Amino acid sequence: MAKAFASQGDMSEKKISFTQIGDGLYAFTAEGDPNSGVIIGDDSVMIIEAQATPRLANKVIEKVREVTDKPISHLVLTHYHAVRVLGASAFSAPQIIMSDAARAMVVERGQEDWDSEFQRFPRLFEGHESIPGLTYPTSTFSDRMSVYLGKRRIDLMHVGRAHTAGDIVIHVPDENVMFTGDIVEYRSACYCGDGYFGSWSDTLDNIAAFDVDAIAPGRGDALIGKKMVATAIENTRDFVASTYRPAARVAARNGSLKDAWDAVREECDSKFADYAIYEHCLPFNVARAYDEARGIETPRIWTAQRDREMWDELQP
Repeated sequence: MAKAFASQGDMSEKKISFTQIGDGLYAFTAEGDPNSGVIIGDDSVMIIEAQATPRLANKVIEKVREVTDKPISHLVLTHYHAVRVLGASAFSAPQIIMSDAARAMVVERGQEDWDSEFQRFPRLFEGHESIPGLTYPTSTFSDRMSVYLGKRRIDLMHVGRAHTAGDIVIHVPDENVMFTGDIVEYRSACYCGDGYFGSWSDTLDNIAAFDVDAIAPGRGDALIGKKMVATAIENTRDFVASTYRPAARVAARNGSLKDAWDAVREECDSKFADYAIYEHCLPFNVARAYDEARGIETPRIWTAQRDREMWDELQP
């Protein structure tokens, strides 16, 4: 029987957890589905990541209202992917912040990515009729900016390319806690289809240098304590390297994309097959690793048609 395309076969609801990772800091997680973060300031709230639809965003808002009635003033998007940003309207945040590079991705490939991810993740796009359109920021920055929620300072930083060209992290110095988006995952496959394999490890080093006490990763459980943080960073590094190395070896000998697929499976299956969305991500990861190894620096735009063609080419 043919394997269901991407996550089309995953229609089961995930258990939501809302974990305190610092004073006024929370991680909204859902068994490998996209995470969100919450930062409560003196007078208002910042949300990290908007979810795929207003319907899913409202689940985040429900959890926020269990701990505070302060208004949501800021929505920060760590990067551009449809499953992370299209629920933005539900928050009614006056300020929506992305990096310059993330906004450029909305302009360049926003609709194509929406169409692509809508096909990949039908469960996450339930209620898609309420999405008003592409999400654009009200503010952008290049390298670093600080936002103050009263006395609480929040540092937004681009610390290197990894999951996309526009990745940022959010650091809360008073609690030494970080929200990393999909640069760091925990027991969930990294999606590398728009990634930069050659930069990802250095970006992880830049995160590790903060020596934080907790991280809300892009997917997977909240990381509480330096040991769990370090484990997640190193597992993410291993996942990325284990995907790229065999694909690069195949590309160096002018092997085919299917050859790269077989080589990556041989190296990764034994270590990562039980990770969330592993089978979903793997074809896209191999395709991007193979491209980068052949000198294609900027990830090619994924479209609903390209997704299907690539999937059909690689699946046995």
